[in-house]
Amino acid sequence: MKQLFEKVFGREHLTRREAQQIAEKMFEGELTDSQIAAFLTALKCKGETAEEMAGIAETIQKKAITISCEKENIMDNCGTGGDQSGSFNISTTAAFVLAAGGVTVAKHGNRSISSKSGSADIFECLGLDLTLSPEKLSILLNEVGLAFLFAPHMHPKMSYVMSVRKELGTPTILNLIGPLTNPVSLGSQLMGTYRRDLVKETAKTLGELGRKRAVVVNGAGGMDEASLAGTTHFALLEKGQITMHELCPEEVGFARLPIEAIRGGNAEQNTEILLSILRNQTSPYLDTVLLNAGLGFFSNGKVKSIQEGIILARECISCGAAFDKLQQLIQAQREVA
Repeated sequence: MKQLFEKVFGREHLTRREAQQIAEKMFEGELTDSQIAAFLTALKCKGETAEEMAGIAETIQKKAITISCEKENIMDNCGTGGDQSGSFNISTTAAFVLAAGGVTVAKHGNRSISSKSGSADIFECLGLDLTLSPEKLSILLNEVGLAFLFAPHMHPKMSYVMSVRKELGTPTILNLIGPLTNPVSLGSQLMGTYRRDLVKETAKTLGELGRKRAVVVNGAGGMDEASLAGTTHFALLEKGQITMHELCPEEVGFARLPIEAIRGGNAEQNTEILLSILRNQTSPYLDTVLLNAGLGFFSNGKVKSIQEGIILARECISCGAAFDKLQQLIQAQREVA
């Protein structure tokens, strides 16, 4: 273990197997907080690689709680966070739109680590239980087509690193791989990353982890979402092949808007923004969700183009189906509880 640490401190990349070896010790409580902080910081300083991401992600998945679902082509639309944009909870809101459009969404997420409000904070504000049993989560996925998988509840071994992550207060490789570790067997995924240099490698890693189709996006300004502020760069994984693309807002019918136009706040404020979107109130927030939900439908293979996805997303919101999906989830949670 000392040799592996010295390798990282010397700015050398780890192999997949070496990353797994350190992760195994980390998630079994065999490393001190100081060692974990030093390792995460050293990786961040030298630059994380796809091999390191895959090795740690596989270790976390192996130790996760199992959630079963009878549905096919389940997807997640979780992002890495860490983009420092101060935006509202875009992917959390888009999850209700995707589910309203007939996609089964296993929404994986956490409380805020380096932002004011994480997806878990929003679901809690909506009155949803973050600690349902695997059996109850399976019921929600099968009957509602949407469930929130609270990362600390799904990954109990992550408790060994939570205090360090909070104290560091900066994105690390654990942010980069969080969306890779969904405990449900996913067929497709829309993943945002704040690291443009890792867009293609992240798509490759998703393929190695079993995704049949996926889109990895990096928005203008380094956002871990598709952005209306400028060009969004994305990688499409389809049939084992990865292609790189760019998307400008004007290409799909949106005007450019500065990132400041979609600033969020704390959990309560972001929940109000979410509700306003699901109620179809015109705003930059709504347009941003339409873009990202459209990309989600495209990532899932529900539609053949991003433009078709945006049209479907608009229909799901305007007809009230997305808001109804929220109410359906709240009611179903009361019943299973």
